[in-house]
Amino acid sequence: MLTLNPRTTALVVIDLQNGIVALPLMPYDAGHVIARCVDLGYALAEAGGIIVLVNVDYSEGYADRPNQPADAPLSLPPEGLPENWAMLVPEIALLPAPLYITKRQHSAFYGTELDLQLRRRGITTVIICGLATNFGVEGSARDAYNLNYAVVIAADACSSTSQGFHEFAVTNILPRIALVRDTSEVIVAVGAVVY
Repeated sequence: MLTLNPRTTALVVIDLQNGIVALPLMPYDAGHVIARCVDLGYALAEAGGIIVLVNVDYSEGYADRPNQPADAPLSLPPEGLPENWAMLVPEIALLPAPLYITKRQHSAFYGTELDLQLRRRGITTVIICGLATNFGVEGSARDAYNLNYAVVIAADACSSTSQGFHEFAVTNILPRIALVRDTSEVIVAVGAVVY
């Protein structure tokens, strides 16, 4: 049975922003993922843990985006991102989060101050949820593991652009670096009541 100390645990919510939740998502739609992340956020905050809200954004002209050669590189519109593309969806923006991180690549840890901020607050465990399972969630989980955090993935609070991408990550990759659980089990583990 999963047990967590909420006072040393942070919920890291990945990329629940207008431009990404608008993508076709599987196996869970955006509404489902947002609702699960909101449930986790309020449960952990009530139990004494903290919430970290993460989005991805780029400067004008994409000067700070990763641009290494790849067979299937990130495709961004040449005229720039739509207004409010990087803005968190309202349900997520309303969570009582003391930390807000803007990243430039998949991982919320790489090139940001997330590790510093978590360590200063005594956080040793991160629960990760959001979009996409096999990009932002997995990238952040890999870095959290490498930085010696205990990692929990709320699998039904994550989704991707294909069911296969999601399932491969939660079945084959994430269990090697994290505990993969459903939202209801994570909520119970932090000592909150499941309604």
